[in-house]
Amino acid sequence: MTYLPRIVDAELADLLEAAGAVLVEGPRASGKTATAARAAASEVLLDVDDNARRMIGADPAAVLPGSTPRLIDEWQLEPAIWNHVRREIDRRGAPGQFILTGSAVPADDVARHTGAGRFVRLRMRPLSLYESGRSSGEISLGRLLEGAEQRAPQSELSVAAVAELVSAGGWPGHVGRALTGVLRVNRGDLDDISRTDVSRASGKTRDPVKVSRLLRSLARNVSTPVTLSRLAADVGEAGAALKTDTVAAYLDALDRLMVVENQPAWSPHLRSRTALRQTPIRHFVDPSLAVAALRATPGRLTADLEFLGLLFESLVVRDLRVYAQAADAQVFHYREKDGLEVDAVVEAADGRWAAFEIKLGERWVDDGARSLRRLARRLEQSDHGPPSALAVIVPSGYGSVIPGEVGVIPIGALGP
Repeated sequence: MTYLPRIVDAELADLLEAAGAVLVEGPRASGKTATAARAAASEVLLDVDDNARRMIGADPAAVLPGSTPRLIDEWQLEPAIWNHVRREIDRRGAPGQFILTGSAVPADDVARHTGAGRFVRLRMRPLSLYESGRSSGEISLGRLLEGAEQRAPQSELSVAAVAELVSAGGWPGHVGRALTGVLRVNRGDLDDISRTDVSRASGKTRDPVKVSRLLRSLARNVSTPVTLSRLAADVGEAGAALKTDTVAAYLDALDRLMVVENQPAWSPHLRSRTALRQTPIRHFVDPSLAVAALRATPGRLTADLEFLGLLFESLVVRDLRVYAQAADAQVFHYREKDGLEVDAVVEAADGRWAAFEIKLGERWVDDGARSLRRLARRLEQSDHGPPSALAVIVPSGYGSVIPGEVGVIPIGALGP
C-alpha cells in the first residue's frame, strides 16, 4: 500500500534529534507503525513476533541491539521493556536510539520509571483531510496563528460528501476502498474494542454490552458536554443508572486506548466576573467511530442534519488537532454560563490564539461570526490580547481570512 505522507513525519524527525527515544502513541489503525518504520533502521514487532515477546520475558535487554533508530512496535504488550530501554538510553548517551509505538497507554505502574529526560511523546491521530488529499491546505493554521491574510478559491463539499467523510473516517488502510466495506470494518473494530480492548486496557473484565451502550451514548452526544450522570443513565438497565464511578472507569479505559479524545475548556484569565463552564466536549478520536457505534449510514445522516452538523464539528476538531500539534498549539472550546459558546479555540505555546465556529452550511455563518466577535470583545478584558484570526469553518465556498475581520474557511482548504 502506498504510504501517505503524514504531518508528524517532520515532528518525528525533529524529536529523534533531541531525545533518546520517541514514543509514538495513537489509536490502532492510525498508521503509527508505517510512519515509525520509515524513520527506523531496524525493528521489533511485538504484536506478531512471539519469539521476541518470549525473549523479553527471559532477557529484555536482548531485543534492544540493532541499527538505530530501533523500532519497538506495540511496546505496551510487554511493558517491562520500558525500563530496559531507559537504561540503554542512559548507557549510550545519544539521541535517536529508539522509537516505541503503542495503541494503548498501560495503567500507571510505580515500578516503571517515568522516562523523564529520555522519552518524548508524539501523538498520532487518523488522517486529516489535508493528509488524505481532500483538502488543498491553501489556508494554513500555522499562518493564521501568525496573523497572516489568506485566501483560497472556491471549494465544494456537498452535504452528501460530508456524510461519507465522517462515516469512512481518516484511517489510512481504508483509503481508496469501497465505503460499504469500510463501514463494516469500522463496526467490527468497535466491536473488538467493546469485547476485549477495554478489559485489557483497564486491567479487569468489563461487560462488553455496557461498553457498547456507553459507546452509543457517546456517539449520540458527540460534540457536546454530556455529563457522567447522563452517560450513566444511558448505560444502565431497567431505569437504573450505572454508577458514575463505573462509567468514569470505562471512559478512562477508552481514553487509554485513544478511542476518545475530549476537548478541554479554554480558561483565559478574565478581569470580569464571567463564569466559564469547564465540562469538556466529548469526541471520538475520529467521527467514524460515532457513526459505527450507531450503525448509521451516510443516507441516514443526511436525513438528520442536526446530528450531521455535530459529526462535521467533530471532524473539523480532529483536523484542527492534527494541524495545531504541528504548530505547537492546542485545541480548546469556550463556554460561558451566559450562553456565549465558541466551538474551537487554538492557542499556541506563546499565547497567540485563533478562534473558530464550525457550521454545516453558509446560512449559519452570520450566527458564528457574531459569537466570534463577542468572544474577541470579551477577551479585550484579558491578558491574551487580540486574536490572530477569527473564522467560521464550513464545508464549501470561497476562503478568506483578513486580520481584524471574521473570515470564512472551507474545510477543503484548511491545512497545517
